[in-house]
Amino acid sequence: MNNLSDKSVRSQTETVVCVVTTYLPTVSETFIRGHIERLPTKTILVHSWPPSIGDEPVLSLPTRVAYKIRKRIARNGTMNETTAAYVKAFQRWRADVVLAEYGTTGVLVMEACRRLNLPLIVHFHGYDVSVREVLAEHAMSYRKMFNQAMAIIAVSRAMERKLITLGAPPEKVHYNPYGINCREFGGANPENAPPVFLAVGRFVEKKAPQITLKAFADTHRVLRTARLRMVGDGPLLDECRELAKRLQIENAAVFLGAQAHEVVREEMRGARCFVQHSMEASNGDCEGTPLGILEAGASGLPVVSTRHAGIADVVIENETGLLVDERDVKGMAENMVRLTRDPEFAGRLGRAVRQRIANCFSEKRSFGRLLEIINSSQRMVLS
Repeated sequence: MNNLSDKSVRSQTETVVCVVTTYLPTVSETFIRGHIERLPTKTILVHSWPPSIGDEPVLSLPTRVAYKIRKRIARNGTMNETTAAYVKAFQRWRADVVLAEYGTTGVLVMEACRRLNLPLIVHFHGYDVSVREVLAEHAMSYRKMFNQAMAIIAVSRAMERKLITLGAPPEKVHYNPYGINCREFGGANPENAPPVFLAVGRFVEKKAPQITLKAFADTHRVLRTARLRMVGDGPLLDECRELAKRLQIENAAVFLGAQAHEVVREEMRGARCFVQHSMEASNGDCEGTPLGILEAGASGLPVVSTRHAGIADVVIENETGLLVDERDVKGMAENMVRLTRDPEFAGRLGRAVRQRIANCFSEKRSFGRLLEIINSSQRMVLS
């Protein structure tokens, strides 16, 4: 175990934060990659199963087999393979703080943190606090984790309320939405752009790309010059291609597939408006705060979206964008038509949303708040 007196004299840049994920973060998960790459601490990524650092599992194969055998023959109380791997990783790197990405990961590491008296910070993101099957499976373990964790992070006000409803002590729950590097975005000029609507995101149920297509079809019937460009892939992509044909908009709606970040930024600079019809999926899955909406706002694009999850934290209705209720195709189409017919209004919204992102949702602000939470949690253990 680390010596607490040694920890107390470390400078901020010497603080060792072990970021734990159960997989290697994808390129699109820029918020998690940002935690790993840009916090002003010494940050170690412990990822995947079996838990690994870099390309090497923390426990060797013979050691993992030995733990499995021991678990079968020993009584309760024996350290299991999962806990043993995390204990070894945290000890090897002399961790000061553990940051678990997603609530389900927090459950996996909490016993190792308890054994080592390490402060545990659990960062929720979306599915982990909304999918009904996940909540049912972790009803008891989440409550145990809430009691042990030093801090619990929510990325939206709706998520903050949900975590408290699930049993998280209100004083432990911190609202800290994702942040955007505003220097990487900008240049949109919706007032002078053609009537092009842009959607960026996975083709999955909670992003409801079919509703976006239906709303655009209604818009296109009114304004034949309108165009829709959709960036992303996912299980609903083929279904959406077929829907576009049935709606007779296949010549006005373009499916670009997954694209690099620089292509997305260029698409945002050429659009009139960003559209995303997020909604609760049939299994309960909800957004956190959608990254695409933050990036669009940072670019200077007005947003047409829904009153869902963290979207309402970002979009102030009639000031930085326009919102409708989930599944309101007619209302979404009316908002799209409005921005097509009133480019000056689109420009005004775009300027306002860029300023709001810079003031309230910058990467600097988000990382600064996370660092405050890390430092506070460390002090609580040392006191």
